[in-house]
Amino acid sequence: MFDNAYFNLGYLDTLSYGNTVIHRLDPRAKLLATLAFIVTIVSFPKHEITGLLPFLLFPVLLFSLGDIPAKFILKKVLYVSSFAVFIGVFNPLFDRQTATSFFGLSVSGGWISFLSIMLKFFLTITVALLLIATTSFPGVCHALQKMGMPEIFVSQLLFLYRYIFVLVEEAMKIVRARDMRSFGGRGLGVKPAINLFGTLFLRTVERAERVYQAMLSRGFTGRLNTPRTYCLTIADALFVCLTIFFLYLFRTQDIVGFMGRVSMRVLG
Repeated sequence: MFDNAYFNLGYLDTLSYGNTVIHRLDPRAKLLATLAFIVTIVSFPKHEITGLLPFLLFPVLLFSLGDIPAKFILKKVLYVSSFAVFIGVFNPLFDRQTATSFFGLSVSGGWISFLSIMLKFFLTITVALLLIATTSFPGVCHALQKMGMPEIFVSQLLFLYRYIFVLVEEAMKIVRARDMRSFGGRGLGVKPAINLFGTLFLRTVERAERVYQAMLSRGFTGRLNTPRTYCLTIADALFVCLTIFFLYLFRTQDIVGFMGRVSMRVLG
């Protein structure tokens, strides 16, 4: 379990250091585009489904241009989808009024709102993961810092991300040591698990103290300086402008209806 978690974290971090068109964009441009996308998705009413479909084009383009394996990202979205299911699963029970019919079957407003929640969740989480996969978490923190977020918050986010790897590595060592001493299933109950968490907590505190003392000895003042410098270019501005333009177009126009009418004319 911990081996898989460590691999997943490391692989997501490795993907962020690619050399594609999306990777070379300034983190601020990608962060602005992602925030605009999320705000646009959230602004749709609860019974909207067809209006959200054109927005699938944005993550598809990021997958393609960023050379990101779709299977890896979609598996992560599937793992956390239970939260969205828990939020919307009771909608069909409370809203049973028929809202539309599909091939002769009556569909209640509760089912439509549930599907809308799941689609919004899929779009926002997928794009957020693609932001990390094409920018790196330190790059996102750098963008937040340049956009005016207090440095103390940026530092806490960056420390949290960096030392997740350390925490998982310590947990892997403890679990492996436990497994080597667990003959015949001994040491696999609730009480040993509690002891393992206590040991992990103590090791984490000790490691944090050593790391902090090492940082102070090297002149740490609370400010994190990134070795890489970013500069906004025309390509970054064009990316943000085109993203906002198409988001506005998809939000205000019935793209699905327009494509349906065009298809009917062509086929007719």
